[in-house]
Amino acid sequence: MQKPNTLVIAGHDPSGGAGIQADIEAIAAAGGHAATLVTALTCQDTANVYDVRVTDDAFFADCLARVVHDMTLNALKTGVLASRFQVEQVAALAGDHPDMPIVIDPVLVASGGGRLAEDLVGRCIRDTLLPRATLATPNAREARALCDDEPDLARCGRELARAGGYVLITGGDTPGHTVVNRLFDASGEIERYTWPRLDGVFHGSGCTLASSIAARLAAGQAIERAVHDAQKAVQAMLAGAFNAGRGQAVPDRLIAR
Repeated sequence: MQKPNTLVIAGHDPSGGAGIQADIEAIAAAGGHAATLVTALTCQDTANVYDVRVTDDAFFADCLARVVHDMTLNALKTGVLASRFQVEQVAALAGDHPDMPIVIDPVLVASGGGRLAEDLVGRCIRDTLLPRATLATPNAREARALCDDEPDLARCGRELARAGGYVLITGGDTPGHTVVNRLFDASGEIERYTWPRLDGVFHGSGCTLASSIAARLAAGQAIERAVHDAQKAVQAMLAGAFNAGRGQAVPDRLIAR
């Protein structure tokens, strides 16, 4: 027996709310298997990030080579990429596997405000990795940062999609009674998804959504179906969120597919 393999390249969150653990749980909930490569150890809790220790370059490259040699990879999902070296390694992997779905969650700043990546990593992601992506899933703040602080999200969506594949700009960090997520291709906005805004603030929601989409792409779903179904599943996970610590609530990722 086999399950679709999604390789996750992201950071470790010791609270278990975001990062690698969120990715593993979301992929398992979608019926897949997560292979994981840790880009950085973070000192964080459910409220914020306080320190980051980046994985050694040589060790990172060796781990990546071992996994790629051993496993059939059906999709790739990235979270925190903590250095330009890591971005370049991922871009090279993507270039070697042009038919593999790639979901880029460009985590540049933690939801609590702490920075997760070097200053130049975002530009490297935009210029080197997005052209190889199937889908990028920035929130509104990240989308603007990737577009040199462009205030118009429609322009951001078009610009980022022209660099590569589809772009889903999520609206959880934008005030309002509803959460509006917008899907773009190079022509502009092609779909808009509106979800009731749930009470509370959630830790790891972006990781959860990106991994939920990646697992569905690994299983062979078409991208627009995968994007829709993953959002529906994540909405249920957020509705069942619980307080693991004193900060943001953690989605219950194992309650829904």
